[in-house]
Amino acid sequence: MSTQTLKKDYKERIVPALEKEFNYTSVMQVPRLKKIVINQGLGEATQDKKIIETALNEITAITGQKAVATLSKKDISNFKVRKKMPIGVMVTLRKDKMYEFMERLVRVALPRIRDFKGIEGKLDGRGNYTLGITEQIIFPEINIDNISKLMGMNITFVTSANTDEEGFALLKQFGLPFKNAKN
Repeated sequence: MSTQTLKKDYKERIVPALEKEFNYTSVMQVPRLKKIVINQGLGEATQDKKIIETALNEITAITGQKAVATLSKKDISNFKVRKKMPIGVMVTLRKDKMYEFMERLVRVALPRIRDFKGIEGKLDGRGNYTLGITEQIIFPEINIDNISKLMGMNITFVTSANTDEEGFALLKQFGLPFKNAKN
């Protein structure tokens, strides 16, 4: 399966390349991808309960893993939000599912974005990267005819890197198409 190719690629090509680039003394120092978190905030769900259901089904179809609804932590009267009301959808991918999603994102979904020129290379300071996607229709699992509303999502790549440079180098080796070559 394709997950094996990405895993094998990490062990055989990416680890030696990063070891050479950052002068690591041990293979255990090389940063790795820990998990990928896909998150969708749905403020409109306070008015329409079907939005959460639709989003759950879409994220589950995209990732191949059951998504869960995220609940509000407190009452906010201005936004008509009650405590423990569903206001978003998320899923955390690890191991094989993570590599499978990564491969589909890089090879299939991102190239389908209209006027795509690469993604921003700004990491969070601890080697993690969040990619914002404006439309869920870039994924082939989503049937465009069944879409009632275009919804965006955040995809966070959590790495074991200590610095942004290491995290950037790792994600670039995995094939994320960054706009600028250096951080």
